[in-house]
Amino acid sequence: MSVPESTYLSAVWRDNIFKDKVIFVTGGAGTICSMQTRAMVRLGANACILGRNASKTEAAAKDIATARPGAKVIGIGECDVRKVESLEAAAARCVKELGGIDFVIAGAAGNFVASIDGISSNAFKTVMDIDVLGTYNTIKATIPHLLRSSTPRIIAVSATFHYTGMPFQAHVAAAKASVDSLIASVALEYGPRGISANVIAPGPIAETEGMARLASSKPEQIAAFAKTIPSGRYGTVKDIADATVFLFSDAGSYINGQIIPVDGASWRRQGAYTVGVDAGVPYPDFLLNNQISEGLKGGKKDKSKL
Repeated sequence: MSVPESTYLSAVWRDNIFKDKVIFVTGGAGTICSMQTRAMVRLGANACILGRNASKTEAAAKDIATARPGAKVIGIGECDVRKVESLEAAAARCVKELGGIDFVIAGAAGNFVASIDGISSNAFKTVMDIDVLGTYNTIKATIPHLLRSSTPRIIAVSATFHYTGMPFQAHVAAAKASVDSLIASVALEYGPRGISANVIAPGPIAETEGMARLASSKPEQIAAFAKTIPSGRYGTVKDIADATVFLFSDAGSYINGQIIPVDGASWRRQGAYTVGVDAGVPYPDFLLNNQISEGLKGGKKDKSKL
């Protein structure tokens, strides 16, 4: 189903600023990355999105292509970012069918609410593999193609939990801290060769799978949580897509090696709340009593797939 443009893109951007450019996106069928891709396609780019689920990824590609008449969007399913050969094959297909790769979004990720007591070593490793190794493999697979572009840029999608630490997010905090560090190295090593690499760190973004897994879906809890955010509201997918367009546009050409939180300053209040817990439940009581919210997608009633 086509998405209204006002949902994913501000009206300030000029049409066709990415005409004939190609964007390669891991996690491209996800609720955030699909909108980042959709915004780029709407503004002239063609796209290749990757995901584990073939039918979901292919359907998302067809839907994203409706953002602009004549857009070309390839959906490649059954792609495991933990295997560099899978990404290399996808990058080669992207170049063959679309003509090159100019922009990359490393957005594949895994998350769920779990204490250190409650997460196995295997589950921890899985998150590290998807987020960190997956980002590294994405870069390794696309760098040879990016070096042929006149506007080569990379964005990794991260998070803010590791800035302060966060209960129930040890796995994600460790992974995203590694992603941030990796992107700094990419900027240093490949900046002299023309590639810029930056991080976008979304905060609480409404109506996304991530928030469904991390915060209660109960309206009263959503309202209580939004009050703790300095900007007074949850973020939107448009906030992330606009930041993406800016960094990939000529306006962002001198921004390199930066971590850009798009979170309404919420990370500066992280000591006042935690994920996976209803508002009003004090620290450390929720830890001592295992008071994880009942309103989470894939919460404590459901066993994690990891």
